[in-house]
Amino acid sequence: MAKQASQHRLPASPIIPDKLYFRIGEAARLCGVEAYVLRFWEKEFPQLRPTKGGTGQRLYRRRDVELALRIKQLVHSEGYTIAGARQQLAQEIKEGRRKAQPELIPISSGKPSAKPSQVELRLQRLRLELKDLHKLLSTEPSPELTPAPARPRTTERNRPKAPLLFE
Repeated sequence: MAKQASQHRLPASPIIPDKLYFRIGEAARLCGVEAYVLRFWEKEFPQLRPTKGGTGQRLYRRRDVELALRIKQLVHSEGYTIAGARQQLAQEIKEGRRKAQPELIPISSGKPSAKPSQVELRLQRLRLELKDLHKLLSTEPSPELTPAPARPRTTERNRPKAPLLFE
């Protein structure tokens, strides 16, 4: 009898309400874990850093809740240890940053196969950003954004003289 490969089904992600901040109890409910687990994960995962309000209450943003859900998936569903999940998250974040960066063409430095330095890559990114800004600023302004023409100031010399009623 042939062995069947186990299928890993990802649990349905809960719908995260459209709010700016979630208290730790709300975040724990959304993630399906206890609040103390979230506090423990904060110590173990440097990426999970909720802000604290004036009263010291932890306030989780949407991305914090999504990260906690990913940690739960790695630890509970995929069987990673805490250290393994930490490494996996760091790898995913690193790959995500690479994908988010635009593809840069190296600046030629005289050598055909020279690898560009960090400074050259930064300069090229800045050039791309400046070109984008130039495009935005060089477009024709819309009529409602153009200022009204200034009225000439009236002074004693150019003020029209009123006709005399009695001479």
